[in-house]
Amino acid sequence: MKSLSIALAAVAFATAGCATKEYVHEYVDPVSKRVDLVESRASVNEASIKGLGQRADGTDAALKDHAAKIDGAAGAAQEASRTAKEALERAVSAGKLAEGKLMYEVVMTDDTLRFELEGADLSKQAKLQLDTFADKLKAENRNVYVEIQGHTDTTGNKAYNQKLSLARAEAVKEYLNMNCGLPLHRLAAIGYGDKAPLADNKTRAGRIENRRVVLVVLH
Repeated sequence: MKSLSIALAAVAFATAGCATKEYVHEYVDPVSKRVDLVESRASVNEASIKGLGQRADGTDAALKDHAAKIDGAAGAAQEASRTAKEALERAVSAGKLAEGKLMYEVVMTDDTLRFELEGADLSKQAKLQLDTFADKLKAENRNVYVEIQGHTDTTGNKAYNQKLSLARAEAVKEYLNMNCGLPLHRLAAIGYGDKAPLADNKTRAGRIENRRVVLVVLH
């Protein structure tokens, strides 16, 4: 009997051992594999999230930089149109406008005007650009007022620059009236001399940019 008990116990132990291995093989191993897979995917997702966060930070920085550039450009545009605002104030004070609105500006630089040194005669290029400008106004068919502003660089004395800038503005005014048919009472000329530079007069490029005529169209 004792031997039989021992044998039965041995069989039971062996059977239990086999059942435990089968259970581990059938249930525990697959679960462990799934846990490892989930952990692996979690690591990948975490890395992806970090990557997205870095890209988002880069995009945010780029947007901030772009916004700063826009703000700078807006400030420059506001400064550049100072004389246009002054033209608007003059026109309103003189009762030249019914609504008092600035429509747009056309800047004719020295590259287009090609004025001779200390001269006010319009070049062929300047006349062609003025023809285009007048055609645009006629096509719009609106009651507008145009202030023609002459500007120079700082070469020469201020009194002479003032006189020269006005002479060039008057030359443009006369052409728009006599050759383009724009009514004289809708045109005004003013000379700024060297008082409203757009660029540094210490450089040649800056002086060329400052020698200009600006057509300010008001409504």
